[in-house]
Amino acid sequence: MKILSAALIAVGLLAAGPVQAQKFDLSKLTCKELTASSRENINLIVMWLAGFNTDEDDPPVVDLDKVKADVTKLGDYCAKHPTEAVMAAAEEALD
Repeated sequence: MKILSAALIAVGLLAAGPVQAQKFDLSKLTCKELTASSRENINLIVMWLAGFNTDEDDPPVVDLDKVKADVTKLGDYCAKHPTEAVMAAAEEALD
């Protein structure tokens, strides 16, 4: 069974195709750089910000409607403040 599981994982990884590795230093990322990123990267960054800003005692719940609203709020804020750092922008734009 372990061999079958390992084989399925290997096939899944190979079928996924090449993935371009990317790293974002959110302490240096500007709003302009964020808004120039792909929609997928923006969504991932906002999800990370949601987790980063969640209190340790909060329940482990992902509210996708809130994340979607946060993407819009941060995008609107960043459009008006392109030189601001994303971390600072998130503090201003997101509750």
